[in-house]
Amino acid sequence: MDFAENLNSIRQRIAAACARVGRDQHSVMLLAVSKSHPPETLQAAAACGQIFFGENKVQEAKAKIPLCPGKLRWHFIGHLQSNKVRDAVELFELIQGVDSLAIAREISKRAEQAGKTMPILLEVNVAGEGSKFGYAPEKLLAELNELNALPKIEIHGLMAIPPYSPAAEKSRPYFQKLRELKIQAEQVLGAPLPHLSMGMSGDFEIAIEEGATIVRVGTALFGPRVNPIRQTGE
Repeated sequence: MDFAENLNSIRQRIAAACARVGRDQHSVMLLAVSKSHPPETLQAAAACGQIFFGENKVQEAKAKIPLCPGKLRWHFIGHLQSNKVRDAVELFELIQGVDSLAIAREISKRAEQAGKTMPILLEVNVAGEGSKFGYAPEKLLAELNELNALPKIEIHGLMAIPPYSPAAEKSRPYFQKLRELKIQAEQVLGAPLPHLSMGMSGDFEIAIEEGATIVRVGTALFGPRVNPIRQTGE
């Protein structure tokens, strides 16, 4: 596996996808999904210029992050349990995948104790899959003002994982649905939401065409994992 070669290829594909829809390639953040990869691999990735990384397990991140270059920036992209919130608030600069008012309240409480404000993305279960976490769209809109009133969180946008399909184009309707929901959420809040986190190794180009600002790419950068699990973000 040549990370530098893979990274260059992904960046070229991001640029091409942006060009197809008249977007600036710099409007898309490449988040390298680094779960299960050791610090040595991430140090090599950092040497190639990759800065943003996503982890889906708090305990793994807690052990790994101190061993990685300090310039790296970390997003939490997994399902966050309430007993892990304090560590997540300390470790990450953005928590993706907030899927309930209860967990948002806990994040706000822990952020206040840590003397910081925590940016979050709200996860949407765009296909209503029983196997996935995330808000139903209607519930998200109903709770949005209450979420936004929490004093120590900032809602920066939405994220989603569409149903798996080997055909990338089948993800497009779900990406469109998330983009439309973001517009509705902005109308409720009366303020813009800067981020749509959607698209992974198999479908990130489609996601970019539909407005993604963060794409979560693991396998296409690092190579296949043993027993990959799509549920948690890549």
